[in-house]
Amino acid sequence: MSKKKAFGVEDLWQLERLGSPSLAPDGSQVVASLSSHSMEENKGSSALWLLSTLGGAARRLTACGDKDGAPLWSPDGQWIAFTSKREQEGHKDEAAQLYLIAPDGGEARRAAEVATGIEAFRWAGPHRLLFTSWVWPDLRGSKAQARQHKAFKARKETGYVTSEAQHSFWDHKLPMGRVAHLHLLELGPAVGSGKPGKSRDLFEGSGYELSRAAPDTSQFDVAPDGRHAVFAFDPAPEKRLDGRFALAEIEIKSGKVRVLVQDADWDFGSPAYSPDGKTIAAIASHQGRKHTMPAQLVVLDRASRQWQVASADWDHDVQAPLRWDEDGQAVLFTAEQRGRTHLWRFRLKERRAEVAVAGGWVGAFDLAAGTLITLADTALNPARLHVHRAGEKPRRIEHFNDALLARFEFGRVEETWIKGANANGGARSQGDEVQVWLTYPPRFDPKKKYPLLHSIHGGPHTGPGDNWHYRWNTQLFAAQGYVVASVNYHGSSGFGNAFLDSITHRWGALELQDIEAATDALLKKPFIDRRRVFATGGSYGGYMVAWMNAHVPAGRYQAYICHAGCFDWVSMYAGDAWAWHSKELGAQYWQDMAKTQSQSPHAFAGTMRTPTLVVHGALDYRVPDGQGLAYYNTLKAQGVDARLLWFPDENHWVLKPRNSRLWYQEYFAWLQKHDPGARGGSK
Repeated sequence: MSKKKAFGVEDLWQLERLGSPSLAPDGSQVVASLSSHSMEENKGSSALWLLSTLGGAARRLTACGDKDGAPLWSPDGQWIAFTSKREQEGHKDEAAQLYLIAPDGGEARRAAEVATGIEAFRWAGPHRLLFTSWVWPDLRGSKAQARQHKAFKARKETGYVTSEAQHSFWDHKLPMGRVAHLHLLELGPAVGSGKPGKSRDLFEGSGYELSRAAPDTSQFDVAPDGRHAVFAFDPAPEKRLDGRFALAEIEIKSGKVRVLVQDADWDFGSPAYSPDGKTIAAIASHQGRKHTMPAQLVVLDRASRQWQVASADWDHDVQAPLRWDEDGQAVLFTAEQRGRTHLWRFRLKERRAEVAVAGGWVGAFDLAAGTLITLADTALNPARLHVHRAGEKPRRIEHFNDALLARFEFGRVEETWIKGANANGGARSQGDEVQVWLTYPPRFDPKKKYPLLHSIHGGPHTGPGDNWHYRWNTQLFAAQGYVVASVNYHGSSGFGNAFLDSITHRWGALELQDIEAATDALLKKPFIDRRRVFATGGSYGGYMVAWMNAHVPAGRYQAYICHAGCFDWVSMYAGDAWAWHSKELGAQYWQDMAKTQSQSPHAFAGTMRTPTLVVHGALDYRVPDGQGLAYYNTLKAQGVDARLLWFPDENHWVLKPRNSRLWYQEYFAWLQKHDPGARGGSK
């Protein structure tokens, strides 16, 4: 008999989490952040670790910061830059700043003091970098920015005032009155000395700005000669979350900008220079045709500014970042395919994509000197680092979580397929193939009976698969004795654009048929107890369980759990993605209320009878907490058994260790309460 124990929430939070890797220019070493969490202190911390790509023990590089992250090797290999908030030489950072540390160790030194903070950055040579910072666009000079920042911090008013169409993003209000600009940081010959470098706002007075939705390094790139940078910008006067971006190039010395490509029907982003600097690869989506059009790979001739879609015949959604192969003949990127995310190499001459590294779920990668590093997870393990070199087998170079994971018995994960909805109508027997991932309890015995638990994914245009999840961990669910089903219903990503687009203007219909078809198929299995069936979901998955409560007869499912679920599409206009809803639903609510309500769970609330646990966070701006509160109150008003778990300090996700533990406790307690086969369950 195995002495391994079941996996639990405390164990989940003991796992260390690797961040995106950065390779040394010679490919010999890699640096990555490693995060750990304390249940007792109810917080996380991260430090940088250095690993050899040839093998050997990992070495901790930083120790003084709580949130050291986003490390990036300098082009000459002499320094590693990273962002952090620290106290150094009697000065404590109010906003994240840039730090430098030598790879052979020593103390990290603050490289700049920017009052408005430093976020995403890229090297532009051995002694300078480009970085993003949120600034007041009407002010001139860093001193004016610093004075305004100090005054704003000292103000006593708490009101947020804006005339902007986009004022929040996921879990935060955008900095009031500020926009994201690209800056140059000159370190000079004193690089690494601790003497702050000189910074200059490259966009000052130009009217240009980066995206207001998390402006990261995928939105700009530096030319190989270090003299130019390409960036994505929204040319529309009013900035919105659904804006269509163009690409422009700036001469770093003079600040002169020229627009490279701008098309009202296309949305461009994630530019990347080729090794010779003559070509720019980017991601583009033909939004003028339809809002669900895939992100495709385009190549732009820098001199002529002519561009073409390279992946027009490849039915996949290209994901940022883009990285040129070292010979300049191909572009590397990740893309989903049937419940997995692979690293692809797209050969431009042949217009052909090939799998460079198969998932699991490849989440990040880097390339240098013939060495490829990937960060990837699977449904059975959190993210790991592997080195890939031509002619060699992939080699794992870290073992941070091995000792901990070895204590546990994990359940088998199986990819299955069912006949789901027919997207084009017609008989149910002619339904489309729909993927269902099953996670079995540890020591599963097919001769025994098990409860069935649906874990319904959000999006809707995402998809579960062969990946590890910290907030909806199917291994943790299965360890409680459930057979867990994760359905990639119509609308999910990774199965081609037609499958993804099939639910447009008819939300709820096909997805429900797919989930019900999966339930039907699994109830035919001798090991599933038909008296013990549950459905849970978050975000769009929360929408789905609310939809199911209204459209599936009571008794089919013993209980639902709705986390951050959409309940009323009219009041969802309080969320940050309001501009997207009418495109998916087919109308603005004031133009066609009947169509809007035909896809809204709240309009069918009178038929809801199944017990439901409702979970929501007050800092959720994607699905505002009024959605969950309205759903809960509606159920209570009708006498339906309901329970509310509301977090004043969480957003769309539950991120604090103790809140996560409470989330899982309430989750399992609710299921057990309504499980006729569990002790204390309903009879």
